[in-house]
Amino acid sequence: MIVDGAEVSAPATPRQGVDRERFLTFALAAAELLVEVTPEGRIGFAAGAFRSRLGQPPEAWIGRPVRDLVALNDRASFDANFNLLLARDRMPPTGFRLNDRAATPVSIGALRRPGPQQSAICFSIATTPQPPARPAVSDSAEFSRALAAEATIGGDTTSLGLIEIRAEGILPDATTALIREGLAEALPPTSQAGDFGEGRFGLLGEAAAAEELARQLESLLRGAGHAASVATTSLSIEAPGLTPLQATRALRYALSAFNRGGITAVEEAGFDKGLNGFIAHAYARAAGLRQAIAENRFRLAFQPIVDLSGGGAHHYEALLRPEPGKGEAPLNPQQFVLLAEALDLSAELDWAVLRSVCSAARLTRDTCIAANISGHSLQSPSFREALLAMLDTEPMLVERLLLEITETAEIEDEAEATRSVAALRSRGLPLCIDDFGAGAATFRYLRLLRVDYVKIDGAYVTHAHRSEKDRAIIASMVDLAHGLGAQVVAEQIETEAEAAMMRELGVEYGQGWHFGKPGPLPGRG
Repeated sequence: MIVDGAEVSAPATPRQGVDRERFLTFALAAAELLVEVTPEGRIGFAAGAFRSRLGQPPEAWIGRPVRDLVALNDRASFDANFNLLLARDRMPPTGFRLNDRAATPVSIGALRRPGPQQSAICFSIATTPQPPARPAVSDSAEFSRALAAEATIGGDTTSLGLIEIRAEGILPDATTALIREGLAEALPPTSQAGDFGEGRFGLLGEAAAAEELARQLESLLRGAGHAASVATTSLSIEAPGLTPLQATRALRYALSAFNRGGITAVEEAGFDKGLNGFIAHAYARAAGLRQAIAENRFRLAFQPIVDLSGGGAHHYEALLRPEPGKGEAPLNPQQFVLLAEALDLSAELDWAVLRSVCSAARLTRDTCIAANISGHSLQSPSFREALLAMLDTEPMLVERLLLEITETAEIEDEAEATRSVAALRSRGLPLCIDDFGAGAATFRYLRLLRVDYVKIDGAYVTHAHRSEKDRAIIASMVDLAHGLGAQVVAEQIETEAEAAMMRELGVEYGQGWHFGKPGPLPGRG
C-alpha cells in the first residue's frame, strides 16, 4: 500500500488489514521509517519512505541488520542503545544520523512489542531539523571496534582502507590538525575514519573511497606547501573460505601491523594478497608461536584495580608481556595475542597464562589476581574440565583468582559457555565480562552468563567528560549491571576528574594509569 507517498511492505490477513493500515498511517504521520526487528537485530518488517531516503524499497531491507540504517560513525552508540533496549524493553527517542548520502539527522525510538510476540521490537525513525554534523575522525581504539563489528555482524561495509602520509621527520601538530580537518571535510557520510597517529588513518566504507581521499589529502598538503606523499591500500573485509570470525581476527592483526609500521608492515604480514594471504603467511609461523606458548616465553605485569570509594587495591589484573626467543624480533602484547587468535591458539595461550597466574597466586598473601580467558576458551569443554580439575586440587586458588572473559563475540556455542560459567560459579570463582559495551552482544552475554563484575569499555570512560551521550550510556550500563547483581569496573581512568565522574555514575572500581601502571605483583612471599 502507499501511505502519504511512502511504500509499505506488510503482510496481513483481511481481518487484520484495516487496523494495520490505520496504525501504520498514524505512525507514519510522525515518522518516515518504521521497522520491526528481532532480538538479534535483524529487520523482519519495514514500512515508510525507504526508496526516497535510502534508494531501496522496504522489502529490500528485510533480513538486514537494523544497524545498517545508521551512519557508520554512529553504529557503536546505536549498538549500545540497542543492547540496553533488550534489557529494558524501550529506547527513548535518541539522536543519530541516517545511513544516506546526506547523513540526515534522525530521532530513533523503539519499544518491545507487547502480547504473545514479545520478542519483536518496533522502531520509529523520524527526521529532525538540525543540520547534519560533520563526521568526526575516531581514535584508533574506537575505529578498531567499529571494524570488528562490521566484519562480525556483516552489512553494507565492504572495505578497510589504509592511508599513510609519508613525510620526512615528524609531522608538525599544525599539519596533523590540517590533515584531520581535511579528512573530516572530505569523508563521505557513509564512511568512518580512524586516526592511528604518525600520519596513519583507517577508513571503513567502499573500496574506492580510500584512493579518492588519499588524492584529496595529497592535494591539500601540496596546497599547504608540504612535500609529502600519500600511500594507500585496501582490504576486503570478507574473503572466500573465511568465516566472519576468522576475517575479524585477520583484520584486527592488519590494524595492529598498520599501527606499528604502516602499510609496509601490513604488506610484510601477507596482506598484499588479501586476508587469505595473511592466513597463509601466519600459518607458516604457527609452529614457532606454539613453541613460544609451550615454553612460557612471556612474563606477567600486574595492574591494580582500586576501590573508588577510597579502599585501596581490590585486585590486580595480570597482563601479558611476550619475550622473544634468541634471534627473534620482539612482538608487542597485542600482536602476540592477535596472532594466537588468528592461528586458533587462543585456548593454548589462555591456559599457559592462567598457569602462570596461578603460580603467582600461590606466592601471595591476601591478593586476588584477574586472569583473562577468551570467549573461545570459555566454550571449550576440555579447557573447562582442566580448569575445574586444577581448582578441585587446589581449592585455595578460588580465593585468589578472578577470571575476566574477553572477546565475548567469539562465543559460538552459548550452551557450553553457560555450562562453564555455572561450573565455575559453583566453585565460588568470581567472573567478570571485559570490555562491556564494546560489541553488539555484550549486554546479551551479561544476562546469559551471570557474572560478578563487568568492566566498562575504556572508550566510554575516555569520551564521557565531553559526551553527554556516553555518560548516559555508562549510567545505563551501571544500572543494568547492578540490577543483575554485578559490580562495575571502569578502565582507562587517567585523571582524578575521570575517577570522580565514574564514582558519581555509580561505578565501584577503577583501573588505569591514574592508579598505577602495570608492574610487579605486591604481596609475594
